[in-house]
Amino acid sequence: MRGALDVCGCFPTGRHYPGIADRLLRALRDVAGLSTEFEARTRWADARLAIIDFETTGLSADNDRILEIGVACFAAGQLTLLKSWLVNPGIPVPEESRAVHNISDEELSGAPSFAEVVLELGEVLRGHIPVAYNAGFDRNFLHAELRRLALTVDSSAPPAFLADVVWVDPLVWVRELYGEDKSKKLADITARLGIGLDRAHRAASDAEAAGRVLLALAERMPNTYAEVISLQGQYAARQELDLSRNRRR
Repeated sequence: MRGALDVCGCFPTGRHYPGIADRLLRALRDVAGLSTEFEARTRWADARLAIIDFETTGLSADNDRILEIGVACFAAGQLTLLKSWLVNPGIPVPEESRAVHNISDEELSGAPSFAEVVLELGEVLRGHIPVAYNAGFDRNFLHAELRRLALTVDSSAPPAFLADVVWVDPLVWVRELYGEDKSKKLADITARLGIGLDRAHRAASDAEAAGRVLLALAERMPNTYAEVISLQGQYAARQELDLSRNRRR
C-alpha cells in the first residue's frame, strides 16, 4: 500500500502520460479534511505530528470533562516533545473512571482548569498534523471544551482546533492492517509491535505509544498526507458498517 498514488505521471512501464500528473495533484488537493498548513503531497511520516490523548471523567463529550492532557510531538519520526497537564474538570470523577486512570479528585483539586491551559496547549499543537488513537473520541472532547469556552477559532488556530480538519487515526489503520487480531486496544497493539507502554491510561504515555504505533505502520501506509486522510475516511466508514453488523448479530 505504501506510495499507492504515483504523482510522477508515469505508468509502471515508465512511459509518461500527458496530463495525468496534474489530475492526480488536483485530486490530492481536493481531499476534504486536510490542514491548509501542509501540502497535500507532504510525506506525513516526515512531517510534524502531534499525538493527542485525553483522560476524562467519562465517555460523553457533552456531559463529561477532560482531566488529563497528553501530547507527544514527532518530527521526521523522532520524538521532539512529551508534555502533559492535569486539568481540574470542575465535576467529580466517577469511581468507574478513576478505576481506569487512577486519577482522583484530591489529585485534581489544585490543578488548573482547561481554560487556564488551553493557550499553552494551542502553542504546543500549532504547526502539527493532529493524531489520536480512536481520534473521534479525543477530537470530540477537545472541540466540546473549546465550545464551552466560546473561543474564537479562526484559520490562524492550530490544526487540531479547527472543525474541518480530520485527525490521523492509527486505530483505523490498525483495524485495516491487523484485522485478524482479536483486540485493537492500544495496550495490545503496542505489545504485538514490541512498543513500550509503561503507564497505560495516562495521557502522555498513551500519546507517545500511539505515535510510535502509527510510525511503525508507516511502511504499510500511503506516503502522502492527502492519501492517508482520503483512504482513512473510506476505511473508517466500512469498518463502522462492519462493527454495526457484528453488533446486530
